[in-house]
Amino acid sequence: MSHSSAATAPNPALRHHFAEMEQQKNAASLGMWLFLVTEIMFFGGMFCAYLIYRLQHFNDFAAASQSLSIKLGATNTAVLITSSLTVVLAVHAARHGKRKLLVLYLLATIVLGCTFLGVKAVEYTDKFKEHHVPGPSFNFAPEYMQGHPEQSPVDMRHAEMFFSLYFVMTGMHALHMIIGVGLFSGLTWLAWKGRYTKDYYTPIEMAGLYWHFVDVVWIYLFPLLYLISRHR
Repeated sequence: MSHSSAATAPNPALRHHFAEMEQQKNAASLGMWLFLVTEIMFFGGMFCAYLIYRLQHFNDFAAASQSLSIKLGATNTAVLITSSLTVVLAVHAARHGKRKLLVLYLLATIVLGCTFLGVKAVEYTDKFKEHHVPGPSFNFAPEYMQGHPEQSPVDMRHAEMFFSLYFVMTGMHALHMIIGVGLFSGLTWLAWKGRYTKDYYTPIEMAGLYWHFVDVVWIYLFPLLYLISRHR
């Protein structure tokens, strides 16, 4: 094959229905952003429901939120922020054709994602032990009320509503994290096989956008559930 024909040979990653790589990348970006818009509406609905019920039952939600561990929540926040950094570094490595660094940063992202899920599993286990899981065995007795009968009692229905929203919102976020870890696992395998080069790394960028979105969702969940208005 001559040098001229090699130079004009199409990229093997180019799909047949696209004229050039730039067009294919723009189409992938548009598709990902449209998907993220639907995700924003999905999580936005849950955020609105939580805020409405919290305003309606402020004291009971404030009392229930005190049982959440700020330490574990802050740990997971730091883990996700770090994972966003490793994703950025992975995209940078892919852009410059550094395969080994790309694999390394993708693996680091997977480890951090699994760490987040492990911490969340610890939180869920604590909630089961404390009978804070909505259902027949649900029971909530704030520690600060013990020995202080003058305190206003907490409405169990409203406390159970708080934990229902907590498990739905954090559970859906954890599901998105699991999907992200699986996605990056596949990308890591393909990267190790040399699938991505400095001329084609669009899947890495699209997965990075998804991961950043999941991180941003947690940045909103953490203060809403763990920090704001913890006192009655």
